Amino acid sequence: MGRLQKILIPFLGLVLAFCFYSARENFKPEMLKGKRVIVTGASTGIGEQMAYHLARMGAHVLVTARTEAKLQKVVERCQELGASSARLISGSMEDMAFAKQVVEAAEAELGGLDMLILNHIGKSYFSYFDGDVRHIQKLLDINFLSYVAMTVSALPMLKQSGGSIVVVSSMAGKVGFPFTVPYSATKFALDGFFSSLRQEFSIQNVNVSITLCILSFIDTESAVRAAADVVQMSPAPKEECALEIIKGGALRQREVYYKYALTKIPLLLRDWAAELLDYLIRQHYRVERPPAA
Repeated sequence: MGRLQKILIPFLGLVLAFCFYSARENFKPEMLKGKRVIVTGASTGIGEQMAYHLARMGAHVLVTARTEAKLQKVVERCQELGASSARLISGSMEDMAFAKQVVEAAEAELGGLDMLILNHIGKSYFSYFDGDVRHIQKLLDINFLSYVAMTVSALPMLKQSGGSIVVVSSMAGKVGFPFTVPYSATKFALDGFFSSLRQEFSIQNVNVSITLCILSFIDTESAVRAAADVVQMSPAPKEECALEIIKGGALRQREVYYKYALTKIPLLLRDWAAELLDYLIRQHYRVERPPAA
């Protein structure tokens, strides 16, 4: 009976969750028309695709990343796709002053902010943990502390607009995966900070939503280059992923799971059979030879 419960209860939870999210699937592109949105990490990958979706929906888009030349091409494409406006600001999120500067640019150039999409990440390795504590510190600055700094700076505008914070995370921020120790540490930190902040917003009646996005393996250039030869699964399309993130933020969902079956089901299993989940994860990795750093 105990074993049967361990199977049935997670299955029931999955069915209920599916029904709940299906009932809330009432997204309309017009929700984003005229909205003022910051997208970080927008020169490539998921961030770039989010900028294009927002442009098609008629949003005011402010994109940021390290490389100005790439951002300029993104801005030009956003303008072609119908953005109400498209602007850029380039710099490194290692610098907390730059994180604050991005928010100040939104206030000065857009007159406020309706949605803050935090998507940028620092460069890390996909290999066995090498013991480099300084690397973890640097990655925490970019992947975590700059998110906190931008949130703090943006909150006055978001409170005024009743806006949204969208945090792009990963399954590696919910479950331990091999070869991602520094990256995973930063993503777990995001979950702790923003989940706790959401609780405080509720207590204080702050009308700002927080959406945490739990992503599986996505076909961004950096992810495929690092993991495609080791991870035995097909990456999901970044274009569709980007749209699901935007929809989740617009609908003020607590969490977005993409792809749903590859993220939600393992998390249900984690709560009932953690060692089994660890084993199944390891089976999706080719470890005949160590991955390159």
